[in-house]
Amino acid sequence: MKIAQRAQKIKPFYVMEVAKAASALAREAAGGAAPMIFLNIGEPDFTAPPLVQQAAERAVRAGRSQYTDATGLPALRERISAWYRQRHGLDIAAARIVVTAGASAALQLACLALIDAGDEILMPDPSYPCNRHFVSAAEGTARLIPCGPAQRFQLSAEQVRAAWGPRTRGVLLASPSNPTGTSIDPAQLRRIHEVVQGRGGITLVDEIYLGLSYEERYGHSALALDENIISINSFSKYFSMTGWRLGWLVLPPPLVPVVERLAQNLYICPSTLAQHAALACFEPESLAEYERRRAEFKERRDWFIPALNEIGLTVPVMPDGAFYAWADCSAACDKLGLKDSWRLSFALMQQAHVAVTPGRDFGRAGTERYIRLSTASALPQLRAAVERLRQLLT
Repeated sequence: MKIAQRAQKIKPFYVMEVAKAASALAREAAGGAAPMIFLNIGEPDFTAPPLVQQAAERAVRAGRSQYTDATGLPALRERISAWYRQRHGLDIAAARIVVTAGASAALQLACLALIDAGDEILMPDPSYPCNRHFVSAAEGTARLIPCGPAQRFQLSAEQVRAAWGPRTRGVLLASPSNPTGTSIDPAQLRRIHEVVQGRGGITLVDEIYLGLSYEERYGHSALALDENIISINSFSKYFSMTGWRLGWLVLPPPLVPVVERLAQNLYICPSTLAQHAALACFEPESLAEYERRRAEFKERRDWFIPALNEIGLTVPVMPDGAFYAWADCSAACDKLGLKDSWRLSFALMQQAHVAVTPGRDFGRAGTERYIRLSTASALPQLRAAVERLRQLLT
């Protein structure tokens, strides 16, 4: 069977490949060795809070499962609009918001609407691998630009200006970022957007971890800049609804009918039951619970990052959001006589029973020296993981 070239260009998602290996090893060791501690997947250990679960139950009992508009329930778009007003002081019209089948669908829709064959999108290296694959699936090219710790692993306006070429269409940023947990400085983001706008390009900003920001300086939406920003967001991370597959886009007004047309054809509408459930995310009781969880994620970060540094897994930039540690594992590789983080990740699985993610997924600029660890697990698990790693690496 002949496979399409676009499919052949998509590399495996090594995060999931490692996850499968870790799960298989955990099953083999069941009942014997210490259970595997999974710090490799970016999924909150919290699930949807009570009001959200109850709203889903009511929707099922009431039979509210028919198709919605492709852009989502009008009531949910209004709730998201009100949340921007309450949380960020931004007046984002509900008509600019398109509810999607997860942030992945949001990214796919944005790329299909804006990228032509041969267009180039500038992205930081390291960055989330699926983002560049969405560009590739739209027959564009993701151009990765090395971004080191001195610039918080984020693009600068100077880099964007220097890299811009005749095929460049725009930039795809993430703030806070997966895998680094770092955000773009607001002044730098403004300068990047000015460069892009000056060249008639597009600025896409992945903000799915924005709700999990821990520092006032960085906890602001790029939508504050102007209506030309395209923001991707999700109910998965801050709102703890990973498997519900619900996200949203905020778009410039002329782009809404274009994206609506694509959504109608690609998946008709997002999950109706998930949308009815998500209405309850914005109740005061739910928002209070989400803020309590955000404080807990911050407490985990504040303990975990110094602990990693102490055992030689150096985190060069303190993450200001999300729930990741992007750690330089060069010393650990030297200690165990291993070549790179890919081999180290399997060694940690086999010898310490701690699953982490090697850097190879996230780019090419020295990512073989890094591992990503998730702090989405409870503090007792993080403490146990650090103790196992300490015994092996020190």
